[in-house]
Amino acid sequence: MTDVLQFLREEQISPDLVEALEQYRAAHSLPADLQARIPTPRYLYYGKEVWEQAVTALLCGENLLLAGGKATGKNVLAENLATVFGRPAWNVSFHVNMDASSLIGMDTFEGGRVTFRPGPIYRCAQCGGIGILDEINMAKNEALAVLHAVLDFRRSIDVPGYDRIPLSEETRFVATMNYGYAGTRELNEALTSRFVVIQMPTITEQNLRKLLAAQFPDLEPRYTEQFALLFLDLQEKSASAEISTKALDLRGMLDAIRLMHRGIPAGAALDMGITNKAFDSYEQGLIRDVIKARIPKKLDRTKLFRH
Repeated sequence: MTDVLQFLREEQISPDLVEALEQYRAAHSLPADLQARIPTPRYLYYGKEVWEQAVTALLCGENLLLAGGKATGKNVLAENLATVFGRPAWNVSFHVNMDASSLIGMDTFEGGRVTFRPGPIYRCAQCGGIGILDEINMAKNEALAVLHAVLDFRRSIDVPGYDRIPLSEETRFVATMNYGYAGTRELNEALTSRFVVIQMPTITEQNLRKLLAAQFPDLEPRYTEQFALLFLDLQEKSASAEISTKALDLRGMLDAIRLMHRGIPAGAALDMGITNKAFDSYEQGLIRDVIKARIPKKLDRTKLFRH
């Protein structure tokens, strides 16, 4: 398991905050059966100021809303926070069919009788977990009604026909939202007021290089720089509406580099990870032009990686 606390020290996060996290983890032990629910992050979030704001908010008992565009690391940070706090995480992805019973739980027939099967919000509340509410601005009204009571001063869940469940003291909710996706809408003021909000910044060149170096320690330094600049080029083209946000896919670029590590030439790998996610042939051509300026099409792993 990645030692995220050590990572925070290396990123020069406030020593007082790191110490507060250690004290929090020591004071809030977790049963063995819930240990497996503590995330083991594949990626780490880079951004000192955002880390300090997010950790402080959760230490103060607040719920946190991470708002921002694509590839700003909202979900990565949400998962990382569960890890540094040493709490089990429940992920809830909002969609058109997500209703109150999907969140709280529902009756089910088991062993010849009707029993209650808890949903993710119920379990998170019981166990003092961190609930990651993904794309909360896609939630429909029935689901939002559940969240209102959970997120405000009542900190409880009314289970129809059963009981009222108070939230464990350790329970926190971290929501994410991205403007402009199909099916999203404005959050109402009542829901927004239940969070403190961080507007997630775009990743800097320096932090991109750190991420690439951490993921691919054998990547040649000059190509670490070129891939970082390539992503920033795509970001600039997207911001000026020359290409859509489909190509602005940091995970896709990391996936493409993994394919290169396995032997696929750079051009084909970047097509698979980035270019082909835009289905318009004209836009694909524009994206390939941006890529070609940084990464030669026939570049292979013998030149990309140290041996």
